[in-house]
Amino acid sequence: MSVRARRALARTGPRRLLAAALAAGVLAPALLTGCAPSVDPIERLSRKAAERVRHSHDAAPTATPAVGPGGGSWGALGAGTAGAGGGPVHVEPLHAPGRHATTPRDAYRRWGLSAPLAPAPRPPARHAAGAGPHALPRVVDHVPTKDHVVFLTFDDGVDHDPHFADMVRDLRLPVSVFLTDGVAGPGHDHFGRLRTLGAGVQNQTLNHHFLPSLPYAEQHAEICGQQDRLEDRFGTRPRLLRPPFGEYNQNTLRAAATCGVDAVVLWRASVASGDLRDADGGRLRPGDIVRAQFRDGFGPHGASLTRTMTRLLRLIQAQGFAVGRLEDYL
Repeated sequence: MSVRARRALARTGPRRLLAAALAAGVLAPALLTGCAPSVDPIERLSRKAAERVRHSHDAAPTATPAVGPGGGSWGALGAGTAGAGGGPVHVEPLHAPGRHATTPRDAYRRWGLSAPLAPAPRPPARHAAGAGPHALPRVVDHVPTKDHVVFLTFDDGVDHDPHFADMVRDLRLPVSVFLTDGVAGPGHDHFGRLRTLGAGVQNQTLNHHFLPSLPYAEQHAEICGQQDRLEDRFGTRPRLLRPPFGEYNQNTLRAAATCGVDAVVLWRASVASGDLRDADGGRLRPGDIVRAQFRDGFGPHGASLTRTMTRLLRLIQAQGFAVGRLEDYL
């Protein structure tokens, strides 16, 4: 080899070696992909962390028991179920937060019932009235149905028992309240809470006057005025009216029609201290509308509204009825 050739090789050799090294560095990861596990340090750390988590789940858990009413543990009551493979106990979420909250399926025990309330049957499809916007509303004291279902309605006094909303929440109890302006105005947040729990809020006039004694114009003001107040307060215009004392005349029906009322709701059974009145010998019938009224928040003999409701619900259960939502049927 000539001197000139040896000098050229000395100049280009290192360049070729560098190019070969760079090519090997680029191609190596591509050749490794899919052929062998990655050796990336971050991936190695992730694998180790995953292994630690898996081993901790396989180990026997130390679970903190859920605390039920009165500070006791739900443990034996079955509030939770064990996770797959003996994992941590899963506690079902409460129906609503609170110091005395219970799981929905155990709530009936808190309220003195021996069994959960029976689910209401599927309501029939409601059909819009076809007689025009000012057709006279129908007057009902029961819902024509063969289903073993009754309906609970309240006039006033439910705001005097602060635990009533808890009962409605825990038992998922469908109720309808007929309100005057005196108990539905600002400062009466009790009914707002009931409304958020699904209670129907309906009309009982502004001032609870005896409607048949009033001329048409005054009846119209009593009914439409409360329609407007309740719509402003709760965002929904009532469809149902309960005339004070259950008394009405033709002017009442005419005024109610112009105010957008679909039905005038009376009752076939009433309740005081858990005892049914005006029913068929104390027996409920399918579709009965039950009226409960507690002006002072308490029934006779000092029974609170919630205790009175417990007695009533026991009676409803004993006679084989469920509680339905009145607004779904009317």
